[in-house]
Amino acid sequence: MTDSNNLHADEPLDEPILAEGVDEEPIESNRRLFSGRAYFLMAALSTIYAAFHMIALNGVSISDWTGIEIPFLPQFPLETWNFRIVHISGALALGFLLFSAHTFSDDDEPHKETKLISILALALVIPALIAGFTASSYHTLINSGTLPQMGGLTTWAAFPGTEIYASEVWWFGTPLLIATFGAIVTGWFERRGRELFAASDVVLALCGIVIAIYLIAIYGTAARNSVGTPFVPIGVAFAATAGSAMILELTRRVAGLALVIITGVFLLYTFVAHLLPGILAVQSAYSWQRFFGHVYSDAGILGPTTAVSSTYIILFIIFAAFLQASKVGDYFVNFAFATAGRARGGPAKVAIFASGLMGMINGTSAGNVVATGSLTIPLMKRVGYHKKTAGAVEAAASTGGQIMPPIMGAGAFIMAEITGIPYTDIAIAAILPAILYFVSVYFMVDFEAAKLGMRGMREDELPKFNKLVRQVYLFIPIIILIVALFMGYSVIRAGTLATVAAAVVSWFTPHRMGLRSILKAFELAGIMSIQIIAVCACAGIIVGVISLTGVGARFSAVLLDLAGVSQLLALFFAMCIAILLGMGMPTTAAYAVAASVVAPGLVQLGIPTLTAHFFVFYFAVLSAITPPVALASYAAAGISGANPMETSVASFKIGIAAFIVPYMFFYNSAILMDGTWFEVIRAGVTATIGVFLLSAGVQGWFLGGRSVWFLRLTLIFAALFMIEGGLITDLIGLGIAAGTYFVQKVLHPRPDATIPVRGAD
Repeated sequence: MTDSNNLHADEPLDEPILAEGVDEEPIESNRRLFSGRAYFLMAALSTIYAAFHMIALNGVSISDWTGIEIPFLPQFPLETWNFRIVHISGALALGFLLFSAHTFSDDDEPHKETKLISILALALVIPALIAGFTASSYHTLINSGTLPQMGGLTTWAAFPGTEIYASEVWWFGTPLLIATFGAIVTGWFERRGRELFAASDVVLALCGIVIAIYLIAIYGTAARNSVGTPFVPIGVAFAATAGSAMILELTRRVAGLALVIITGVFLLYTFVAHLLPGILAVQSAYSWQRFFGHVYSDAGILGPTTAVSSTYIILFIIFAAFLQASKVGDYFVNFAFATAGRARGGPAKVAIFASGLMGMINGTSAGNVVATGSLTIPLMKRVGYHKKTAGAVEAAASTGGQIMPPIMGAGAFIMAEITGIPYTDIAIAAILPAILYFVSVYFMVDFEAAKLGMRGMREDELPKFNKLVRQVYLFIPIIILIVALFMGYSVIRAGTLATVAAAVVSWFTPHRMGLRSILKAFELAGIMSIQIIAVCACAGIIVGVISLTGVGARFSAVLLDLAGVSQLLALFFAMCIAILLGMGMPTTAAYAVAASVVAPGLVQLGIPTLTAHFFVFYFAVLSAITPPVALASYAAAGISGANPMETSVASFKIGIAAFIVPYMFFYNSAILMDGTWFEVIRAGVTATIGVFLLSAGVQGWFLGGRSVWFLRLTLIFAALFMIEGGLITDLIGLGIAAGTYFVQKVLHPRPDATIPVRGAD
């Protein structure tokens, strides 16, 4: 079964396959392409933003080194909340300037500009500046020493009837909301050339900065202690409302509507929960001031998701940008071709290998698909894979990159932040699950290639392995990262050392990194970080809703009730919720939300914390290939030219064995390296046999031949016995598999045999 446009399996390719440009960041359809002064301005802002994080995370104090005091900031390096506020506001400002509210066409025809709307949007600068001036005046007032002190902190008496309250409402909050919502709405209709700034986006960038100025001032006073209570200053509620609206709009621009809709549902729930029946009900309604005064705190937007995006995630994005500058991605893919290209269905095996390597330095499944799939998907089609299968293989392989140690995308850092478990322990625990995932995908691909009689790629079609071995030093930055982590260095210090190593290693390549290249890498990192920061902040809104309403505890109660009937049923329900919450969302947001809703309930069932969170994390990752909303599959379909829904169903089938692996965590903790070496090795071997049998049953190919339908069922049945990890169940599973092999080899049932059906006719 092959695509009609493909070459025949034995037809040679024109030239050796050498990967080029897989590191290059794809240009989104709504990304502005500046030139001249506008380009240099955005490049400078992106560079400063990324470099600021690298400097601050490593504890470098500008004021200590230079004696220069930075205005408006209480201290530098920044206090934690202030650092996260600057982190989000900087991303908002960069994001709105770089990403338009609408897409641009591929042709060169300029947009018809909407001058009237641009003028209207430009007028919104006035209320934004009024709010900014008012927020700046609060800094002056707080630092003047004229306000009363309480417990060593300056008080901020913003109660109804006070002058401060009136100022926050009429001179800060109202102008800020007018500017913010006015700019969001005009941004939907404003049209300007792709190389030009839009007036509405400039206003939104300005509003993002104004919010940071205000919150840094107020959170430096005793008013910070009132966050989450009805006594929170009303200006905080205004700032949080504007900030939340901007986060939702930027998330829509860079990550699509799925996460925005889910967040909107949670926001709606906050204000109608007191009207709902059953477990969803709360005792009393939440006011607008209390909720939004709560959400822009460390229980919401400034909570675990932003804590991770402002530290580990952006640090590893910088690391990835430095690796891109030295063209390591090209090397990874070429190395994968040289290693796996000769196997039957070679490009599909390459996709698995390359996507695992690239997935370590790429934070999203869909991004990984675009990076490696642009090369591997066309090659899979040329050696005989149907276009939907080619896209599905790449989607399944790229999704696995999110659970590939040592970097594991961004979700593992959030797991470390939420659970308090050291990141190194999480990375070690992920080794066997990652191996099982890629082994299961490999078996599915291999059996598909065997059924279709596909060939591998010839020697003259592949990069020369001997030449690539001489460049194996390009793996040094990743090796340094691993070694530094296991020597006890912090994740931040290990990531910094690996980033420096990436620059040094580049000196031995044609892509030597000088000062200009280093600045370019920081610029690229600043741009690359916008999507993940917006997504993490948006997930923070959901976390804020969950923490205020306690809806997560109610889901935990449901899981406990189900567990009273069957623990397996409770796990199945948890799986469905994790996948449902993750549909259409990047891995980071999917796991952050599922960890707040589902994981606490699993822990209450008596499941160890690491096992519970890995269970949720695994399915949050797999949501990228689970129909009906499968981001990785849709991205792959865009490259392969196949139907997106067909591709998502095919990728679900290819990854089906991976859906069993998390249940292995529950029944056998040795899969997560919890046990003696003998227990871990035995668990790994039996689990591998289990996914082999499951893959054979699903694909209908077992030990060199096609399998009839009832033998496929026995193989799946045998695989399920291998899940629990007990000696008796393993022996039963192996016995069934041996019996299946005997029947297939001795009795030779026809693979296309059917059940005769006799009816009334």
